[in-house]
Amino acid sequence: MYYNSQIEGVARIEPKLFGEELDQAVLVQLKADYEGQATPELGRVIAILSVDEIGDGILIPGDGAAYYKSTFSVLHFLPEINELVEGEIKDIAKFGAFVDFGPFEGMVHVSQAMDDFVSFSKSGALQGKQSNRSLKVGDKVRARVVAISFKDPKTPKIGLTMRQPYLGKTEWIDELVKGEAKAAKKAEKS
Repeated sequence: MYYNSQIEGVARIEPKLFGEELDQAVLVQLKADYEGQATPELGRVIAILSVDEIGDGILIPGDGAAYYKSTFSVLHFLPEINELVEGEIKDIAKFGAFVDFGPFEGMVHVSQAMDDFVSFSKSGALQGKQSNRSLKVGDKVRARVVAISFKDPKTPKIGLTMRQPYLGKTEWIDELVKGEAKAAKKAEKS
């Protein structure tokens, strides 16, 4: 889920930024330090929106930089268990599919790809045995977050499932909705 949060932190202003206005130098440094980074508390930081407050600076002997305690606003995406995400399949492997859903990439294990026995086909797709449904690179999908690990903040692991109703390839969801609408009209007539 996307959030706009106010954060307190310290900006280490390098000497090359000393000629800039303080608020601009702090903004530049916070963007360099935070944007694109992932942490368990914030998820992935999308953007530093504003610097709201800058405290007095301090110098540490032996370090040419100045340190400023700052309060700033960030736009960030923090995935949550059971959250629905929509994305695109970026890669398929024998063990599952990798789904890009904006700030993160998640993995759908073959056992969670669909309600069917799934195998890896010669064409590089995941194929359902009974349903004959397939997932390939470029397909648009809807999935549910079932696991999140920030053990390695540079590459967080997000587990996804598509085995529940209204999840999976968007064409499958459209077929399901049309089928239900048709059944409702039929029930209405009788």
